[in-house]
Amino acid sequence: MKKSKPVLLAVAFVSLALLAVALYLQHVENMQPCPLCVIQRYAFAAIAIICLIAAFRKEATAKIGAALAALVSLAGAGVAGWHIYIKAHPTVSCGIDPLETSLNTIPTAKLLPFLFQADGLCTTEYAPILGLSLPQWALVWFVVIAIFLLRTAFQKKSSYTSY
Repeated sequence: MKKSKPVLLAVAFVSLALLAVALYLQHVENMQPCPLCVIQRYAFAAIAIICLIAAFRKEATAKIGAALAALVSLAGAGVAGWHIYIKAHPTVSCGIDPLETSLNTIPTAKLLPFLFQADGLCTTEYAPILGLSLPQWALVWFVVIAIFLLRTAFQKKSSYTSY
């Protein structure tokens, strides 16, 4: 049995669940996503897609997929970290600027505007969820996902035989 498959499927499920939470917050709680939020959504979507594809490949290919998804997760963590910095320094903004215009012209933003269209400002303050802001939660999840994927990607082949 492939040891990486359960981890890859779990990471894909978590990433899709986080996208579902983002949609709930946007459409039910009226929290409009900013350009950095949308980039983080792209990262979670890419992680899910890569993990789903890798989960059904041979073990060696699955490990490469896990490493690739881990890199995407680390990039997402970087975006979330920048978002946290912007929230801590309100004079810096990513509001209505070329980034938002560029993101909203990507084909996926036109195809799935309910998920990938940036309409909010990065400095908008929303009530924290369990004490953390949304970019802080995104950073936590990107780091947790990266740890699991890196562990899966670099895990040595087990020396025991299963019966």
